[in-house]
Amino acid sequence: MENAYHYDKEKVEALLWDVIQQQSTDNGLAWLQQRTANWKTTAAVQQFNLTFTAIPRFLSKNEITVSPETATALRHLIDGYTIHGYTLDRLARVWWLLQLPADDRKTYTQTIENLFDAAEMNELVALYGALPLLAWPEAWRLRTAEGIRSNIGIVLQAIMTDNPYPARYLEEPAWNQLVMKAFFTEKPIHQISGLDKRANQPLAATLTDYAHERWAAGRPVHPQLWRLVAPFINDNNWPDIQRIWQSENSIEKEAAALACAMSPYEPAHTLLHQDKALQQEIKDGTLTWDALAPRC
Repeated sequence: MENAYHYDKEKVEALLWDVIQQQSTDNGLAWLQQRTANWKTTAAVQQFNLTFTAIPRFLSKNEITVSPETATALRHLIDGYTIHGYTLDRLARVWWLLQLPADDRKTYTQTIENLFDAAEMNELVALYGALPLLAWPEAWRLRTAEGIRSNIGIVLQAIMTDNPYPARYLEEPAWNQLVMKAFFTEKPIHQISGLDKRANQPLAATLTDYAHERWAAGRPVHPQLWRLVAPFINDNNWPDIQRIWQSENSIEKEAAALACAMSPYEPAHTLLHQDKALQQEIKDGTLTWDALAPRC
């Protein structure tokens, strides 16, 4: 039988519960425990849905704190997964989704799809953020692609950033659309999970065209864009790298240096050798795309 979950669900569930227990009020925790007991007794889907909706009325919207040990354990169990920045009610909703039995794929996916269809903004944030934890992960590709078309900023951010699901499961066109929309909507590009691993030639070509449009309009180009072009530097886009290398903006030149360091294109290596200081910073690990991100 195909596995519903592609990770150790019991361990992840236990870690999330520990955080909820530590940071809930007694009343909030008692309510959630009562709802859990009731759900296990009745298995009434309507009660499951009502609890998912009601959670913010009983658990706070304060941002949780996550110990380094818990953060590391979660990343170990699901590569790239984090609950950093979550509010308590969002985390409780994610945990609650793990209480839904997944042995019947049709019933499970229909129940989750119904939650998506009926969700308000914060519920969508919880649902899309929970994608890496949902059972039957291949079932959520279309739902994720649909979410990328959203115009709600926090919903887009829940899909795009610190979420390993899109990089692992989206087809290339949908993945490229996600990255492009992240640039259009000015999301923190460096927080897109799997960014370097999913770099591809069509995306690099589209991003280069996008950069040309920005320059033609007299507008700046996000330095992280060159991170995705770097593995595909060639004779055609080489003048673009040379342009930002010669920029008076130090961040753009640093982006050019990082792109050259990532590239297999020989002229890029020759150019990088011209600035020994930048070359050494990259070698030392003090200049990275993540280090550059706060200044972009």
